[in-house]
Amino acid sequence: MKLFSITSVLAILSLTAFSYCAPDTTIKVLHPDEKQIEVSRQVASLIANYNYKKVPIGDSLSRLIFDNYLKSLDDNRVYFFEKEVIEFKENRDLMDDQMVMGDLEPAYHMFNVYLERYVNRIQFMIAQLPTIPFDFTKNESLVYNREKLPFMQTQAEMDAYWLQRLKYDLLNLKLAGTDEVKSKETLKKRYENLLSQIAKIESYDVFQSLMTAYTESIDPHTNYFNPNNAAKFNIDMARSLEGIGATLKFENDFVMVAAVVPGGPADKSGQIAIDDKFVAVAQGDGEFVDIVGWRLDNAIQLIRGAKGTTVRLKIVSKGQDIASPKIISIVREKIVLQDQSVKKEIKTIQSNGKEIKIGIIDIPAFYADFKAYQAGDLNYKSTTRDVKLIIDSLKAAKVEAIVVDLRSNGGGSLMEAIDLTGLFLKQGPVVQVRDTKNKIEVGEDDDPSILWDGPMAVLIDRFSASASEIFAAAIQDYGRGIIIGTQSFGKGTVQNSIDLDQMMGEGASKVIGNTNKFGQINLTIAKFYRINGSSTQHKGVSPDIAFPMVFAADKYGESAEPAALPWDEIKRSNYKTLANIAPIKRVLIEKHDKRMKGNKDFEHLLADIKELKLRDAETSATLNEMVAKKERDEKEAESLARDNEKRIARGLAPIKKGDPKPKAEKAFDFMLEESCIIVSDFVQAIQK
Repeated sequence: MKLFSITSVLAILSLTAFSYCAPDTTIKVLHPDEKQIEVSRQVASLIANYNYKKVPIGDSLSRLIFDNYLKSLDDNRVYFFEKEVIEFKENRDLMDDQMVMGDLEPAYHMFNVYLERYVNRIQFMIAQLPTIPFDFTKNESLVYNREKLPFMQTQAEMDAYWLQRLKYDLLNLKLAGTDEVKSKETLKKRYENLLSQIAKIESYDVFQSLMTAYTESIDPHTNYFNPNNAAKFNIDMARSLEGIGATLKFENDFVMVAAVVPGGPADKSGQIAIDDKFVAVAQGDGEFVDIVGWRLDNAIQLIRGAKGTTVRLKIVSKGQDIASPKIISIVREKIVLQDQSVKKEIKTIQSNGKEIKIGIIDIPAFYADFKAYQAGDLNYKSTTRDVKLIIDSLKAAKVEAIVVDLRSNGGGSLMEAIDLTGLFLKQGPVVQVRDTKNKIEVGEDDDPSILWDGPMAVLIDRFSASASEIFAAAIQDYGRGIIIGTQSFGKGTVQNSIDLDQMMGEGASKVIGNTNKFGQINLTIAKFYRINGSSTQHKGVSPDIAFPMVFAADKYGESAEPAALPWDEIKRSNYKTLANIAPIKRVLIEKHDKRMKGNKDFEHLLADIKELKLRDAETSATLNEMVAKKERDEKEAESLARDNEKRIARGLAPIKKGDPKPKAEKAFDFMLEESCIIVSDFVQAIQK
């Protein structure tokens, strides 16, 4: 691999006002390898032939790919000059053909220019730190959001912007009470750490960015994952992994322990603690590989491994001499990620002189350990299996209603959504799926048993998507429960995960070698529809009882995605509603609306939404110290006053400026609290 020193790069770029040069900093000129070239061809073929959205190869697609890729590199327009972008645009109508042919060099050239500029700009700021005196009395401002501004034309314009960035960083440290000398030392270390991180960029990072730009031009949910990202995706789906049971972080060139999973191999060994440094890794009796300075994901690949295998680690604990690390041996096990699994809570609501116990089931995702299931593991991890256990415990606790909390649940397994729905109703259709040939299949719950037949509600927000929307829509269409919250995300498409290692098979391994991994593509192959015939695509699920939307629909959700598929509808499925709860809904809405009038928490929610919109519209920040301090103090005072109003309304003591909140105090969740009150009204309405 060809390497250029910083000095030679600067000579090429002809940059001025520059004197700093880190002696060991080099810039890699990255190129695609044979594996990436072949993956590009195969992914292009898969998309062309099997993706639900038939996008013709042509200039319009090519321009979308180019624009997405350029934005991924320099969305704020602070690295590239306008003349460079004009040069890049000569390739704008060719990128689709290049992806099909595997000609990736033009895209890599763009990334290499970005890489050079990024390093140079950080080096430029480091060079200015010792010598430039900054005047914080001037009425200047930094435009930090430049998305709608033109690319810069001159070196002087570029330097002026980055000097303002440096001034902004110094001002923030100054406002925090740090003196100038220490502030400059802090920033120098911060910037040098950025250089250290950028030096770890590899060819597969470039390829991931390029493939993401390509797939997002087709539709938002067709995705390519390089091998590292594919592993992360599948761990997220399974909510389990095989390894030592430690969460790792990267700090000052060391892979360090961020947390230890209770009951995992690392915990049981008694020899691994938070902030321990891993300096070398060996597989079984094999040779140690030094991992100091390694990228975190590469180090994790060595440490993680199959259940029952042994990994040896050289570890430096706090206060230990790095020259004399301890060596420990650990047998890897299957680790269940409990913190990312279904959880429960019970709340007691006082209503009309009665105590009503509400069970809350918080579902972060629709996960399933397919690998364990296919292997015949009777205790495989899944959302439905976890919820079954929780419902049994809630019934034992004699709750009178259940709230299923799907807020920020981005979906997951379609089968889990169907199976979970079956816990709350008897046999019947749950979702309809239409494929690329317009064939419609109905996903049904065929289990006549029902685990919970009492009152229930489903809590959703703008980030409840996909499988969450299938579940919520089915509960709503059957009249099985009340949907509370805000309009959901609107993801109504189905993806199939294709393991490219399996698909590309022998032919690819002969050319590239058996040790390479190709990653995975999640391909959009169908759309799903509610049993009433309406797609959840774009429109999502509208709640029966609505809360104000915190995150704007034009910025978040499927309707904000330019390449998203449209909404449509098909024939209604054959089902019968379980009950007509429309009259009860009207009563619940009336009571909710009445409670919200004069409700301080509701008023604060509206105020927070208004404040969020104002901040979202801001594009610049002052560089005047007195103005910045005044703005900061006013915002802090407003925030403290609003927090104390909320505390007093809930019977809590106000907090003084600078005082931390009590550690045992749980964060107040207004939407969940009001949802439980709505459900208690539901219980009483049914009992009448």
